[in-house]
Amino acid sequence: MYLAIILLLMLVLPLGSIVAEMALGTGADLVFLIGKWFVFWGMGLRLLVASLKQIFNPAFTAETIFGITDHKAQSLVQEIGFGNLSLGMLGVLSIVEPRWIVPAAITGSLFYGLAGIKHLLEPGRNRSRNIAMISDLWLALVLLFYLSATFFQNA
Repeated sequence: MYLAIILLLMLVLPLGSIVAEMALGTGADLVFLIGKWFVFWGMGLRLLVASLKQIFNPAFTAETIFGITDHKAQSLVQEIGFGNLSLGMLGVLSIVEPRWIVPAAITGSLFYGLAGIKHLLEPGRNRSRNIAMISDLWLALVLLFYLSATFFQNA
């Protein structure tokens, strides 16, 4: 289930939204659409889903992702969930305020890039952590591509 949700939010839904909007002929360029839809789905909704899981079921993240069974870690996971809720809201709300896409992409690329590198450097990763690592690095790269292309377009 975890892999299916990640694939939907990080690949299928953003790409489907880009294709759909291009088919509608809105006139938006591809770089803008990449930023718009990967920020909305990959950063916004993914972090909202993760935050709700972390806030209301912190044991899942502590045990499944990090392999920590100590009950005391759950308070920290909940606080991480509050941060993810905040970042996720920025990503979701960027759909109604396009000027927020760049700030969301900056924070998202930093967050996902650092999280992905952290996962990468951890020895003995489990399947869930590998999925998190790959998806984190994937979104960081997509958002960095968007930011680079946006800044070069506007230069």
